[in-house]
Amino acid sequence: MSDIFTRSQKELFFILGPCVLEGLEPAMEIACTIAEISNDLKIPVIFKSSFDKANRTSVTSFRGPGLKQGLEWLSSIKDKTGLPLITDIHSPDQAETAAEVVDIIQVPAFLCRQTDILLAAAATGKIINVKKGQFLAPWDMAQVVSKIRTHGNHRIWLTERGSIFGYNNLVVDFRSFPVMKDLGYPVIFDATHSVQIPGGKGVSSGGQREFVPVLARASVAAGTDGVFMEVHPFPDQALCDGPNSWPLDKLKPLLKKLLEIRLSSNGHEPS
Repeated sequence: MSDIFTRSQKELFFILGPCVLEGLEPAMEIACTIAEISNDLKIPVIFKSSFDKANRTSVTSFRGPGLKQGLEWLSSIKDKTGLPLITDIHSPDQAETAAEVVDIIQVPAFLCRQTDILLAAAATGKIINVKKGQFLAPWDMAQVVSKIRTHGNHRIWLTERGSIFGYNNLVVDFRSFPVMKDLGYPVIFDATHSVQIPGGKGVSSGGQREFVPVLARASVAAGTDGVFMEVHPFPDQALCDGPNSWPLDKLKPLLKKLLEIRLSSNGHEPS
C-alpha cells in the first residue's frame, strides 16, 4: 500500500486498531484479524495504535510502552501483516524517529495548533493526519494545513472527532465534512472518539459505543473519505478508551454496511 495517499483520494479507507499498545501479542492478534478483514473485503486499511497516550485523564492511567519499544512492536506488526501504520506523536522530537517505522504521522486533537509539532511532522515527508481539536471550528483547520504546507508537504489528512458541547460531552457537526474537504485534502471521521465522554468517569473518560454505527453510517453518507475506529476484542477490559472502542468481532459487518452506503451514495450522486 505504498500508494495509500492516492487511494485515500479515491476509495473509502479505514484506520483501525486498539487505542494503545497493551503488549505485542494482543496487538498482533488484533492486527492479524484486521488484515484478514482488509483482504476479504478488498479495502485499504491502516493499523493504528499508540506507543504513548500523553493526554490521559489521570496521572495513574496506563500510557503504553513508550517510544522505543512501541515502535519495535509496530515494526513487527507491519512485517507480519503488511498493513501500513499510523501512530501519534506528542512532541517534535518524536517525529523523525516515528517516521522511520510508520507510514502516517498523527497529530492528536489537543496538539493540532502546536506549530513545532506540525512542522516537525511535515518535515518527515510522511502523510500527516491531523485531528481537528474539539475546540476548533472546521474552517480553523485552514491554518493547520498552511503550517504543514510551509515544508512543502501536501500529503495531509484531516480528521473530525466531534466538538465540545458543554461539559463532558461531544457533538458532531456534519457541516465540517464539506468545509474541511474544501481545503483540498481527504477528510476522515473518527467514529469512536466522537462518542467519547471526556473525563466522564472522573479519573477516566466514558463513552457510548452504541452510537458508533449510526455516526459512522452518517459520515459515509455525508462524504467522508475515511473512517477511523479504535477496536478491541474486549472493549470493557481495554486499558485505554474502552467505553468508546468498537468490539473486534462486530467490525466486519459494520465495515460492510459502510461500504454499501458508500457505493449507494456514489451511484446516486447528481450529475
